[in-house]
Amino acid sequence: MLLFQVLLTITIMWILCALFTMYDYFPIGHPARTDVKIRIIGDSSWFRVPYPGQWGWPTVSVAGVIGMLAGVLACTVESISYYPTTAKMCGAPPPPIHAINRGIGFEGLGTVFAGLMGSGNGTNTFGENVGAIGVTKIGSRRVIQYASALMLIQGVVNKFGAVFIIIPEPIVGGMFCIMFGMISAFGLSALQYVQLNSSRNLYIIGFSMFFSLVLPKWLIAHPNAIQTGNEILDSVLTVICSTSILVGGLIGCFLDNTIPGTPEERGLIAWANEMNLTSEPTTGEETSTYDFPVGMKALRKLVLNNYFDTF
Repeated sequence: MLLFQVLLTITIMWILCALFTMYDYFPIGHPARTDVKIRIIGDSSWFRVPYPGQWGWPTVSVAGVIGMLAGVLACTVESISYYPTTAKMCGAPPPPIHAINRGIGFEGLGTVFAGLMGSGNGTNTFGENVGAIGVTKIGSRRVIQYASALMLIQGVVNKFGAVFIIIPEPIVGGMFCIMFGMISAFGLSALQYVQLNSSRNLYIIGFSMFFSLVLPKWLIAHPNAIQTGNEILDSVLTVICSTSILVGGLIGCFLDNTIPGTPEERGLIAWANEMNLTSEPTTGEETSTYDFPVGMKALRKLVLNNYFDTF
């Protein structure tokens, strides 16, 4: 039961929504009704194989590239923070530097492929999946492999993918509350390494969190607030200042490195001992937790590995 608690919860709530819809407990058009999006199943075709350039070839502009770099930077910072968190949830050793480099590299390749396929979004570590590990306590690679196969099937068999699209919105919202709540809790758990009785640390934490929530909201209400005279620069600054995690991270990093504080007070010593991002032994017969199931010896012999520490 514990292994399927999330799936069982979704199933039970979906059945309840169906019953309430059947007896017209919810008014017509209510997001919890199961017949709001039911036409999607009928409208979708059975099979469709996506291919590069299906929505037209990608266009490149200076404003678009520079603007997207801000989003990529935010996603990179977010992914790097998820890697040690996921390892801690699974009881695995902290990821070595080469494993982090490899993860960011594959996210970049995935984003390039997504752009060619015209998906409209990039690829990075999905925060809800990190939260799902914390809820279900399942961190097996086999589960991720099965999930990948399932998503490939969804992308080709449209009827199958449409079934997941018609999940009532309140159920999806409830899942998001749980998953993002777990992510927030694990993020805040990193504060155990700093001295929370220090007024310096309390100021940095409080200001970084609050300002990162206020500034993006203010920019939504005032979309033309940033006026530098350069349209490209305006769009870049708007994207940067609208990304909460990037704003909070930059402010926290700046304040933590400018306001005087001892290494013990800042938690640097305790964090270094806990998250020692050094390479695991990968020579001889000894294998790393972060090795591929097969082919690691051949990959380490590649010439590119002499320049990029990824294997």
